[in-house]
Amino acid sequence: MPADETIPIDPTIEYNLERMMKDFGESDDLVIREIHDDGSLEISAAVVYIDGLSDTTAINCYIFDVLNHLIRQVPTDKQKDMMSTETLARELLNGMGSIRIVAELNELYKNLLSGEAIILFKGIHHAYRADIRDWKGRDVTESTNQTSVRGPRESFTETLRTNTSLIRRKIKDPNLWLETISIGRLTKTDVTIMHINGVAKPSVLTLVRAKLKAIDIDSILDSGYIEELIEENHFSLFPTIYNSELPDNVAAQLLEGKVAILVDGTPNTLLVPTQLVTFFQSPEDYYQRSLYASLLRILRYGSVFISLLLPSIYIAITTFHRDMLPASLLIGLAAQREGVPLPAFVEALVMELTFEILREAGLRMPRAIGQAVSVVGTLVIGQAAVEAGIVSAAMVIVVSVTAISTFTLPAYSMSIPIRILRFAFMGVAASFGLFGIVMGLFVLLLHLCALRSFGEPFMSPFSPYHATDVQDTVVRMPRWLSFKHPGTSVGGGSERIRKRK
Repeated sequence: MPADETIPIDPTIEYNLERMMKDFGESDDLVIREIHDDGSLEISAAVVYIDGLSDTTAINCYIFDVLNHLIRQVPTDKQKDMMSTETLARELLNGMGSIRIVAELNELYKNLLSGEAIILFKGIHHAYRADIRDWKGRDVTESTNQTSVRGPRESFTETLRTNTSLIRRKIKDPNLWLETISIGRLTKTDVTIMHINGVAKPSVLTLVRAKLKAIDIDSILDSGYIEELIEENHFSLFPTIYNSELPDNVAAQLLEGKVAILVDGTPNTLLVPTQLVTFFQSPEDYYQRSLYASLLRILRYGSVFISLLLPSIYIAITTFHRDMLPASLLIGLAAQREGVPLPAFVEALVMELTFEILREAGLRMPRAIGQAVSVVGTLVIGQAAVEAGIVSAAMVIVVSVTAISTFTLPAYSMSIPIRILRFAFMGVAASFGLFGIVMGLFVLLLHLCALRSFGEPFMSPFSPYHATDVQDTVVRMPRWLSFKHPGTSVGGGSERIRKRK
């Protein structure tokens, strides 16, 4: 049946059941339970559900038994009366909770495949759907990708309703609004837009709705599909959509005026609009004293510059600017490189590529041995390369410090462009020295200032400058000095909700 074809539900139960069996190819997991009139083969009611998606206990112990009891107690001559059937349906509705009417076959299929049970009555032009979903899902556990020493340990799961409930527990306000749409012609994945009414910017909400409704694709299996389809800067290395699997982090950014996009089947929640500084912030920064959080943030910014520029600076100095080094250090480096046949750029390129291969191999290996293999492999290969005279010991130190600095970023999605840009800076350093590095930084800064995330500047609050929002960027001001919550340039300036309640 075409996805856009609208077919009303027939009042004849037999026709509806035959159509369902045909459309589902007589699949084994499509369960149909019929209720017949006493002394007759005519079907009075039927319950249809997908085995494994619906709560069979609720169907057997309540829906089917109640239907069977109600139909048995109605006289046979009244069963043919449509008004009596409507009365019977209302009695069932009074005894159950979330039951709604469905009038089209396409909508019925969507609800059926979402885990709801479908109830059909003879002589009625619509059916009823009971929300008794009971599919198996992962329990709420601690995140393995975004860890923290202090703070909540819970993380999102692959079940959409579990994820929304985790956020509801933290923001107990009726102004936290949810809007769910279905995306994907075949998968029909539920995507929920979550925001705080009066805090989120209306223009951002309008843009998010328009972009999501414009998506025309067969399948949505992960939030990464949505992220790639709605981002504005398709050719930029930098992500302009933030993702998190921590409910406290999402709740905090909702309070700042962000809009959350939750996708059924994935534990990662998308947040828009976002700024560059968000990728350097950790939820843990708000659970400890501001002095400690500020020092850790400064350390992160410094680590990013080390990860991005340390190999290129080493290449530039050893190739073009040796006179900048003290004599003793220059003599030591020259002695190390005396037997190395490769130039500094090729030497750094080989070591960086080797480490990236080991990093990727460690991720794909079984978890029990992946970390050990990546660490031991790096040490063995580095030591063997130095002893073989292929690379110098100083280069091994530079590459090791660079690699370790990359892991200080709380957001993994930001470490990927840093790793890519590292090779670009190594190239300009080998060609133009420190002048090339400075020009590369200038071009990178211009690119970052030109980026926008759902209409908002990516470099805010530095460009354009917002004095109020700067209090929570490189350093975090103490709470007793924060008179106005950051994010007002995004959230519309609501002062009644402070940051990180």
